[in-house]
Amino acid sequence: MAAKMTYYEILGVTRESSEKEITKAYRKKALKCHPDKNPDNKEAAELFHELSKALEVLTDAKARAAYDAVLKAKEKARLRTQALDSKRKKFKQDLEEQEDAAKINKENDETAAKNLQAEIERLREEGSQLLQEQQQFLKEQLKKEMEEVGQDNLSTSIELEDLAPKLKVRWKSKKSDPSNGGYSREVLESILKKYGETSYVIVSSKKKGSAIVEFKSLESARDALKNEKGLADNPLQISWLGAMASATDAAAAGTQVSGSCKTTKADAVESKKRTKGEKYHKRDLLKKRLTEPPLSSASNTLSDRDYESVVLMKLRQFEERKRLIQEMQENDEQ
Repeated sequence: MAAKMTYYEILGVTRESSEKEITKAYRKKALKCHPDKNPDNKEAAELFHELSKALEVLTDAKARAAYDAVLKAKEKARLRTQALDSKRKKFKQDLEEQEDAAKINKENDETAAKNLQAEIERLREEGSQLLQEQQQFLKEQLKKEMEEVGQDNLSTSIELEDLAPKLKVRWKSKKSDPSNGGYSREVLESILKKYGETSYVIVSSKKKGSAIVEFKSLESARDALKNEKGLADNPLQISWLGAMASATDAAAAGTQVSGSCKTTKADAVESKKRTKGEKYHKRDLLKKRLTEPPLSSASNTLSDRDYESVVLMKLRQFEERKRLIQEMQENDEQ
């Protein structure tokens, strides 16, 4: 313990103590631990020896000054080491905090990446399933259409059932009449809905008093054609439209008396041939579409090309229907 203490601490004095105070402190402590007084106490002998050395150094001015310089240097070194230890501890703490934060960020990034990948896989699976369902639906629809147009041995009455039941509707209306003779798309739909569902009702915007109606069933169209009169003050004139009109004329011509309808029979036969030719052409197109390879489904992923193909197919179907309606309108205006 004595080796760790300074001479001032051994004597129990301070650095500001005078030589007289140092001598007095030495005498007081030396008497207590003198070897003659403590012959069997080794620690007392060691302390007495340290007291003697402390007295020699601290009572000599030069030796004391040198000793004080050593103490100051040690104190500065201790404070410097303490400061470095504090900085080192702070640096270590900051480094550990940064490492912990980096570890947490890495774990969060990995978790986010896994979640993103899982969502991408889910969307791909759902998209692939949706694409397959749409492809199957289109394939079944095309097969159904091919079967319908492929029945070329049906009688004239059955062929009429296969044609789209479209009606031409006319009524009186002046060009200056803003109400168009009291008829609008909504009014026509309200009048005709009692016969069955309609696919669409088109009121001509260029030619007053004219509209095209397509029913979802032939029976509904026949009932409307036979029974509907329209508004009492402005009755409707309803007739078959397009291929339906040709087929109806051909069927009617076949039932007339032979002595008065040779030309009518020839026209009916020609109309029937033309109708069958159109159906054969449509059937060939459908066969070609069915035999074409479907959209790529070799992988379980829904690529941009797959999406583009589906969209283009829908656009083509929309444009085809739009073209058909436009042709009907043009035929109506002629």
